[in-house]
Amino acid sequence: MKQILVTGGTSTVGKHLKELLPDAIYVSSKDCDLTDIFLVRCLISSYTPDVVIHLAAKVGGIQDIIDRPAEYFDDNIIMNTNILKVSHEYNVKRFIGILSTCIYPDKVDSYPMKEGVMFDGPPTPTNFSYGYAKRALAVQIEAYNKQYGTRYNHITPCNLYSEYDDFDNDKKMHFITALLKKIKMCTGELNLLGTGKPLRQFMYAGDLAKVIKEVIDKDIFENFNIAYPENYSINELAVKALGYLNKNYYIKYNTPELDGQYRKDVSIEKMLSLFPNFKFTGFEEGIKKVYDKIS
Repeated sequence: MKQILVTGGTSTVGKHLKELLPDAIYVSSKDCDLTDIFLVRCLISSYTPDVVIHLAAKVGGIQDIIDRPAEYFDDNIIMNTNILKVSHEYNVKRFIGILSTCIYPDKVDSYPMKEGVMFDGPPTPTNFSYGYAKRALAVQIEAYNKQYGTRYNHITPCNLYSEYDDFDNDKKMHFITALLKKIKMCTGELNLLGTGKPLRQFMYAGDLAKVIKEVIDKDIFENFNIAYPENYSINELAVKALGYLNKNYYIKYNTPELDGQYRKDVSIEKMLSLFPNFKFTGFEEGIKKVYDKIS
């Protein structure tokens, strides 16, 4: 039986993964500071895992990333480097790094973006440091495979949402969760950031957990995108959410500077070639799961 260690064990994806892989070891920032390589060595040497699933990352909303770009770059680069380096030192057979579509260029010639366009331009300015830090993990993984003959890989998901999101931390809350919380608390006018025009793919986090499990079970070593197939504007998402929840509020946008990247939809052609029968959680079903958990 494979010994599996999951960093970011209390993250939204980590909690979904625990439902599917209950015997794995789930490590949070309270258990180990991944920016301290000595502690990372203690962690890996104690458990000697066969598989490391690296979910841990310093994450936050657009405004927080804009305000603290150095912290987002430093912390993610250091965590990624430490856990990857030590995994190799202790002969971990499988390393799966979870990236983000923030790695992709701000603009490309055609959409949806395939895996090969990652280096065709810099990430969007609002996510610049975070995007480069996550992109660097892909470079590190490929470098280890080339130099050491490892069979490590990475998966790039789109924006996520889940009933396991942090409902109390506005700086870490994902967009869909923040939207649903605003809807639940709304008494008249629904105020949202940006202009509502940017296009986004949002996927239920449990779907990513299912794919990670399948990657391990089926010994898949490919690098690929995973995203909900539909690409909606922020305003369309808000209108759909209101409709599914039988709410009727006027939506107001008043901070155009916080729009971020206009579109960053990714192709899932490669992912579907690996998992041709995969069924995504529908947006209506997913948001109702989250909405019901908001107090």
